Amino acid sequence: MRAFFAVFILCAASILSHASARAEDPIDTTRTMIEEQIKAFLKDDAETAYSFAAPGIKAMYPDKNLFFAMVKKSYEPVYHPGNYAFGRSRSIDNGALIYHEVLISGRDGKDWTAIYQITRQPDGSYRINGVQIMPNADSKGI
Repeated sequence: MRAFFAVFILCAASILSHASARAEDPIDTTRTMIEEQIKAFLKDDAETAYSFAAPGIKAMYPDKNLFFAMVKKSYEPVYHPGNYAFGRSRSIDNGALIYHEVLISGRDGKDWTAIYQITRQPDGSYRINGVQIMPNADSKGI
């Protein structure tokens, strides 16, 4: 009976360990962050959307309203996508730098590819360091 409980405890610990490691996967973490920022854009929630910006972006746009105005003007497909789906992702230097490809169908019917660059901050959190947007959503990889 003790052997059964020992095996049970080891299995449970292993499952919890894998679940914890999976929850901290930088690809999943940063994908969720992009989704949360897009949701904030869709709700016109400048404060939440701005909270995901890296320090370098905040230095260029020191106010959430300036940031939001720039996104509305230059990144309409990201600001208010029709539909979007994640394409390829790439982690560099053990998660210090993450790239995500996001395929977007704009509300105007045009297709776009957005490449998000996300950097790990000194405190271990992630922030969006830039987005490159290109017409045509054919996945070409990163």
